[in-house]
Amino acid sequence: MQTLHAALAGASLDRRIQISTPHSLGILSASTPPSAGKFHGGYDVHILKPLLGFLRSTNSPFMINPYPFFGCSEETLDYALFRPNLGFLDPNTRIRYTNMLDAQLDAVFSAMKSLGFGDLEIVIAETGWPSKGEPSQIGAGQENAAQYNRNLMRHVNSGDGTPLMPNRTFETYIFSLFNEDLKPGPTCERNFGLFGPDLTPAYDVGILRPTVSTAVAARQARSSGPTATPSPAEPDGGGERKGAGKWCVAKEGADVDSLQRNIDYVCGALVGLGPGCGPIQEGGECFFPDTVRAHAAYAMNAFYQAMGRNDYDCDFRRTGAITAVDPSLLLLKLRFDSFCVYAFIFTCDDDGGRWCNFAGYGNCKYGH
Repeated sequence: MQTLHAALAGASLDRRIQISTPHSLGILSASTPPSAGKFHGGYDVHILKPLLGFLRSTNSPFMINPYPFFGCSEETLDYALFRPNLGFLDPNTRIRYTNMLDAQLDAVFSAMKSLGFGDLEIVIAETGWPSKGEPSQIGAGQENAAQYNRNLMRHVNSGDGTPLMPNRTFETYIFSLFNEDLKPGPTCERNFGLFGPDLTPAYDVGILRPTVSTAVAARQARSSGPTATPSPAEPDGGGERKGAGKWCVAKEGADVDSLQRNIDYVCGALVGLGPGCGPIQEGGECFFPDTVRAHAAYAMNAFYQAMGRNDYDCDFRRTGAITAVDPSLLLLKLRFDSFCVYAFIFTCDDDGGRWCNFAGYGNCKYGH
């Protein structure tokens, strides 16, 4: 890791690319209660402490792979799936945990804090739930897999954090994209994917583009027969669309670098979906005003609308905010120089997907 970091520093990339390495919860010798979490003796001082020191010095996160699926029993299944449950009381802190993921994260935090590294960011490098398992395996199945990943995304993006790490969001990677049909071992190990090896969705957790989720819902309805219940992703005609009357905007004070990263991400994600980012490219009808903030305003909302108006699709690493105030008329004041302030009024189409057609006026010496 030090060698890789040195190579990145030599190429002036060390501030853009971080080096870390993932760990299973097997690094813990104790995880219950969460406040008593600690690393295995010997490894804590001789391996993990120097590693944590390196991560701090390079501003890199500590990466862990928590899997509530492997830690749950029939009695704790609801606790593992973020469903209503009695919870677990930590006798040391008197904190009641309502889900297993928070308890696992706080156990790791407690172990890190005991070595003096409670300030490091934690990234969930892997977590997931299998859509199929052995008949005797508790909890494996499509419904539970969809529920876990759906609740996981909502929870880690909520900003609530955990009892010992409040007011945080956690960068999280779901394991995995595809089922691994040739992987040896138990059935569940081959079925953690959101998609099958043939690229068809194993189940929908609400992240599919509207055209794909509608096709999945239609296929499921056909296979279920004429009495099948309509999928939530496919509301009855005339019903109100999810999130109607909501828009995604950049938070006040969001820095320009973060907004540019949002634009880069969105413009890749929207390829082939509607107009994409064409309107904010040079020559596009929304290219002017040519500023990062103005382009981000278009891109972030376009992504939010295209992805189905899920709250987590407007997080953008805490630089986005959802508003119920219709931005059909958005007043942006742009200071061109110390004597000139222009204002642009934007109008958008009916679903808030495009912010264009602006008119300028101002008190400038150059006229209107």
